Amino acid sequence: MSSVRFPLLIGLLLVPSLVPAQTAPKPEARRPEAHRRYNRAHVRQPPRPVLPPEAWNGQPRLAVVLVLDDFRAGALERWRSDFEKDRGFSLLLDHGAYFPDCYFDYANTEAAPGDAAIATGGYTNGNGISGNQWWDLSRNQQRPVGATEDERYKMIGLPTSSVPGEQPGSSASAPKYVTGNSPQNLVASTLGDELRLATAGQSRAYGIALRGRDAVLTAGAAANGAYWIDPVSGFWITSSFYMPKLPDWLNTFNGGDNISLAEQAAGVTAATSFYQQVGTTPAADNYELSFAEALIQNEQLGQRNVTDLLTISLSTGTPQPAGSYQEEQAVDALDTQLDGFFGWLDKNIPGGLGNVWIALTADRGVGPEPATAAGYGLNAATLDLKKLVKHLNVTINMKFSPGEKIEYVMPMRSLPYISLNKSEFMKDGINEQEAEQAVQQALPAAFGSLSPSEPEPLPSSSPIAGTQPASLQPSDQRLPPRAVLFRSYTRMQLSAGALPPNAWGRLIANSYSANSGWYVMVIPAAYQAATGDGTSAFGPWAYNRHVPLALYGAPFVPGDYLNRVQPVDLAPTLAALLEIPEPSASVGQVLTEALKPVREVAYPKIEPPKPQAQPAPAKTPATAVPAQKPATPGAIAPAPAAATAPKGPAPATGPAQKPGAPAKQPAAKPAPGPARQSGTH
Repeated sequence: MSSVRFPLLIGLLLVPSLVPAQTAPKPEARRPEAHRRYNRAHVRQPPRPVLPPEAWNGQPRLAVVLVLDDFRAGALERWRSDFEKDRGFSLLLDHGAYFPDCYFDYANTEAAPGDAAIATGGYTNGNGISGNQWWDLSRNQQRPVGATEDERYKMIGLPTSSVPGEQPGSSASAPKYVTGNSPQNLVASTLGDELRLATAGQSRAYGIALRGRDAVLTAGAAANGAYWIDPVSGFWITSSFYMPKLPDWLNTFNGGDNISLAEQAAGVTAATSFYQQVGTTPAADNYELSFAEALIQNEQLGQRNVTDLLTISLSTGTPQPAGSYQEEQAVDALDTQLDGFFGWLDKNIPGGLGNVWIALTADRGVGPEPATAAGYGLNAATLDLKKLVKHLNVTINMKFSPGEKIEYVMPMRSLPYISLNKSEFMKDGINEQEAEQAVQQALPAAFGSLSPSEPEPLPSSSPIAGTQPASLQPSDQRLPPRAVLFRSYTRMQLSAGALPPNAWGRLIANSYSANSGWYVMVIPAAYQAATGDGTSAFGPWAYNRHVPLALYGAPFVPGDYLNRVQPVDLAPTLAALLEIPEPSASVGQVLTEALKPVREVAYPKIEPPKPQAQPAPAKTPATAVPAQKPATPGAIAPAPAAATAPKGPAPATGPAQKPGAPAKQPAAKPAPGPARQSGTH
């Protein structure tokens, strides 16, 4: 038996040698761990990728976001042939990524919700801002409170003439009630907030505007500062939320001749209300851009190896009829002012415009005036809100308190929210659902009361009277427009999401807020506006939501992009490029179609200043040095020398010297980036 097993064992040992080599590869001998580490250390590694344009690398040095107030998107295309300067709007339209098909996706088209949407990348249902003002009876029962009004803080920098009447030291003509501002109602972070958090406070963020709400909402809570003008004097002020006192340089700016120069440019002598008399003219934008230059220079924005952010809200004056000579004049004036400002940035930021990002959009679109639309046959009625509220109160009293004159509906200053007097309803044991439904049911008749009377019925002797009872007498001319209620929603409906599952429902859902307590949202038909609004500014309609969007800078591919985008796409796009988190309530999309590959993004190389050799001190007896007069507190410091920017279009002749701005030298050529691509994307 053993003699049989032995040959079998030999055969089994020989079988593996007969198997083809590829089915049983010889395992590679393992190298000692220490030898493997040694080889890795000496193997040539591939080149590291190009540094992305992130905030910590100072790429770019400065990002500027321009928010135009009440700006019609079509105005840029309509007057594009006027833009003959190399900078101004041409810098954005010809050397930037331009999105003419940009629409908000909500119905709260007022300035404050628009500012909040741009800064947070989200809509009212995410950031909490539903209007310029609203009723909050727990805080004030005499008037609505502003979107950023905060009585816990005080204004900083008010001149004596503007100190509120109830405070010591006020003048006889002082306003009765002035409070501080803060972003307490803004429940989402802004792009500036996220930039400050991501860089551990190394980046600086500011917001400036003529109005406090615009400055605060675009800047956010973590900003280094938000500045706006005192509407009476024109002084630049802030709130104690941001700082206990103004910096010295700002006091110097306020104390100079900047205000008088702005008044002179506006054709006003000794203005009694700067905002009313100057703020609606192109001189106001010139005044604001001069202040922006002083802020950049004195706070050293764009001078360090981190990215700084400045948001500028420009008033652009009173909206003018589309295509009118007045609109052309206003747009051309702003083009000239932006040309000068961009030229100043090119000269004063290290690396010039090649180291700057510029974004432009608007807080809301502009519709035609109701009278203009009605002249073309549209049913564009003007709505008397006082009459509307009076009719509602009469109807609700008849239902719940016959013979009484209880104010169940609060005075209404603007669309779309009708605020209910919660305490009065509760006294009568009426809950929110009953109250809101009662007002909603009364709305059709209330709207009917706003229209002129119907024509008289035909007399009974008419041949057609018997066939059409109560027939109307045909009119020989076009009848006047009639107020039309398109939709209405109670707060409880909006809160429960009882909306159609389509684009319209999403648009209304994005407009929800718990502000104002009990309320009913009212949406008139298109082209109808409240008395005093001038243009049909509020509404969910396309003309209300249509605004421009343009981006200039090293990462952006120049061209016209005709895909549908939203203003809320701006914040997440800039956040992605800076490699910081997007704002907390952001719903926008990154505009990848307009971005270059990271390896193709290049910024000017900033050479550090070379230290100058100091001569050896002479061996002579020491002598007394005369004392030098200290510099004037708050004086505007000269800007650091900027590196030469890459060559671009020939420099344009800038506008006249802005009040308060440093003396302008011939502007260096901007870095416009690649030439505009042919066709569209």
